[in-house]
Amino acid sequence: MGVKEALLLLGIKVTDTVTGFKGVVTSIGFDLYGCIQAVVTPEMQTPGKLEDSRWFDVARLEILSEMPVMHRPRFVLDLTEVAAPRKSLPGPQEKPILR
Repeated sequence: MGVKEALLLLGIKVTDTVTGFKGVVTSIGFDLYGCIQAVVTPEMQTPGKLEDSRWFDVARLEILSEMPVMHRPRFVLDLTEVAAPRKSLPGPQEKPILR
């Protein structure tokens, strides 16, 4: 799964295939080792009481509905800025000059 596909999970109802935990993907995380994880937030069982969200590897998630529960943020639709290399920032090989 790529960056765009993972971000498109935001707002989608899913279930974890291992535990059966169900909810809506409310956050996506990318780590240094290549893992892509999603925060899944379950529906409220008691009015006014938020349930605990949980992290899952996206490979374990089964999509229950293709339609997001709300509009996604704009950054999901336009990844060109995220994907473009930033030449203006110094890389690890460039050391600052101390005076």
